[in-house]
Amino acid sequence: MGIGYRELASLLRQAIHQGDFPEGSTLPRQEEIAETHGVNIKTVRQAVRVLEAEGLVTPVRRRGTVVRPRVAMKRLGIDHYAKSKWKSGLVAFAADREATGRAWKPGDQTNEVRTVEADAEIAEALGLKLGEPVYERAQLVKEADVPTHTLTSYYRSEDVAGTILVDPTPGPAGRGGGFAILTERGLEPDSITETVRARMPTPEEAELLQLPAGEPVMILHRTTFTSSGRPVEFARGVHAASRFTWSYAFKIPD
Repeated sequence: MGIGYRELASLLRQAIHQGDFPEGSTLPRQEEIAETHGVNIKTVRQAVRVLEAEGLVTPVRRRGTVVRPRVAMKRLGIDHYAKSKWKSGLVAFAADREATGRAWKPGDQTNEVRTVEADAEIAEALGLKLGEPVYERAQLVKEADVPTHTLTSYYRSEDVAGTILVDPTPGPAGRGGGFAILTERGLEPDSITETVRARMPTPEEAELLQLPAGEPVMILHRTTFTSSGRPVEFARGVHAASRFTWSYAFKIPD
């Protein structure tokens, strides 16, 4: 009796982990895998789907099943927002890249800016009434032309109107990004509240982030405050789960 798809997936997984199929390489054709292991094509397809769901491989048109990079980008925790970084001109996503030893360029971030009505979540975070107009700055961030995450930020109109922060030009909002712009307006970010959770992506998110079947996303909600406690930004992020590790270093409170 031949092996099942779970056993075949285990063999292929082991081969990937021990380097038989390096990152960026293509697995043998499914017919070849079937012949090598004495199974039918259906078993191979099921095994490959298991590896796709684990984020180990992804189908690429006209290439086949490609082994995905296994070294995820480090998404900094507290240091992601260090004032020393954005006050010297380094935006947050670039700080993550540098911490991981990756190159970056301003064009890795695209922007769409528009005025929207505050929904219940935005209104509560920014202390506004439901339906009040806010600026929405939606960003898609890529690495080597592969999307890594989206971040959509919301601001009170009076805080950012007329600034480069609401300019839709691709790339960061000047040196230091949005936090630097807020600081120039007398609204220096001083504290942040973040929540993170995981879920499966919507079809639109899966398409936008080019996610393989079965990969979840990490959902980030962030509210930024001045030293007086005034909320100046609310942001929603959607991160491809396999493309980041979330790293936090902090002093243990008493």
